[in-house]
Amino acid sequence: MTTANKITILRILLIPFFVVEILYYVETGNEVHRLLAILSFAVASILDGVDGYVARRYNQWSELGTVLDPLADKLLLVSGIVVLSFNHAPHLATIPLWLTGTIIGRDFLLGVGVVVVRLVVGKVTVRPRYTGKIATVLQMVLVLWILLKWTEHHAAWLQIISLGAGLFTGASGLLYVWDFMKQIGTHPSSSPVKK
Repeated sequence: MTTANKITILRILLIPFFVVEILYYVETGNEVHRLLAILSFAVASILDGVDGYVARRYNQWSELGTVLDPLADKLLLVSGIVVLSFNHAPHLATIPLWLTGTIIGRDFLLGVGVVVVRLVVGKVTVRPRYTGKIATVLQMVLVLWILLKWTEHHAAWLQIISLGAGLFTGASGLLYVWDFMKQIGTHPSSSPVKK
């Protein structure tokens, strides 16, 4: 259990706290809960960079870390997006359901693709692309935009960020599917069997 992995586990432990604070805020309207939700989201996001730096700087790469790190990112973002997809008026703006469906659908397809390629080929190569990174950044901005209540003065920006996040999320999902199809297509087991 490396230091980098311990930081990643701390990030995962912050997620339930983040979700509970949002739920307390929309139930009570107490600004302390909203500020704690923003703080926990910000700390978890900053620790993402910290655990990566620690892993590189002190050569703490591990198999566990390659699984936990992206899992922590996904859990944080998806939990925030799902919670903010419900109607919490008048306290918070709402993330459009089509965007939530796109994000969850992409992650579901990615999970199924990984399993299928692993079963057929034996090894999965997942190439991170800029479309996926941009999608992640836009999703994080969207969650923070709503929690910071910037939608009250800049409502049009919420639609623009949502649209951008949806486009990049969908594009990255299609590129992952394309990669998986290529990996399966080049494997001998996908060739027709001669009778």
